[in-house]
Amino acid sequence: MIQKIYDPFNYEADTRTVVTIGKFDGIHRGHQELIRRAVRFARAETAAGRPTKSVVFSFDMAPAMILTSEERAHMLEGMGVDAIAECEFGPKICHMSAEDFISLVLVRKMHICHIIVGPDFRFGYERRGDAAMLKAAEGFTTEVVSAVTDEETGEKISSTHVRKELSEGHMERVNELLGYTYFVTGEIIRGRQVGRTIGIPTANLRPDPSKILPPKGVYESRSVVTVSERTLDPAVNESVAPDVFHYRKRFNGVTDIGTKPTVGGTFVGVETYFFDCDEDLYGKNLRVELLHFARPEMKFRTLDELKTQILGDAERGRQYFRNL
Repeated sequence: MIQKIYDPFNYEADTRTVVTIGKFDGIHRGHQELIRRAVRFARAETAAGRPTKSVVFSFDMAPAMILTSEERAHMLEGMGVDAIAECEFGPKICHMSAEDFISLVLVRKMHICHIIVGPDFRFGYERRGDAAMLKAAEGFTTEVVSAVTDEETGEKISSTHVRKELSEGHMERVNELLGYTYFVTGEIIRGRQVGRTIGIPTANLRPDPSKILPPKGVYESRSVVTVSERTLDPAVNESVAPDVFHYRKRFNGVTDIGTKPTVGGTFVGVETYFFDCDEDLYGKNLRVELLHFARPEMKFRTLDELKTQILGDAERGRQYFRNL
């Protein structure tokens, strides 16, 4: 399991580390290149008899992020990262000189042996630190990785670029820039069950407030439901602790992001209609991946009009997947 470091100033690494630093908002394709290199370097050093951990050092500055803290940690763990340091961009860090950051945090606390950054990386008070300063420092080596560019425009892939496309609902472009499908996660909760009353049951989740969402409306989506089951009923043999195993079920469907204006909704939720699913999934963990923006949010006069629209959305959604 990935180690989470919440206060890098009161932490000391127990091994040498290779560090990559940035905001890592969304872990887009450019971020992924830095992270992969850090993981490879740490594993090669460890294999050579020099135990080394890979650390992603993240400055969290935005109130809303493409990935929540939990989603980001889960993704980094899947990439093989050993630890993530989530550094709040408060007075202590924003007033620290670049020289002090190198000596007090990277060298003294992180025991850094190698650092990997992008060509435009800046750090320290008034952004005076750069790759050249890192290269001049003693005690570790520095690797500067060229920016990853967008094949369509030739522009450097950045979180700003991803955010712009996301704000316009251009999900295909968002997913190309990210290098994976944009997703929203959460626990399936009980809504008003209006969908069930009109014969179209849906899975509802309330997204984390820190999550940046695309425009309100309907999207073709793929969903992954994580199911946990016990291999032994404790009531049968209480002397043996039951094992819990997890498996995933995948569904195509259509997802509505919005406030449900037809039924007087009061918060922005994520509601998904799974094709060909009649299971009770309440309480399960859900990951909804958004593939295509189908239409904006609408308010209907009656539930019958809403049902007709949802059925139409579902049929167009099925056609979308047939054409993939």
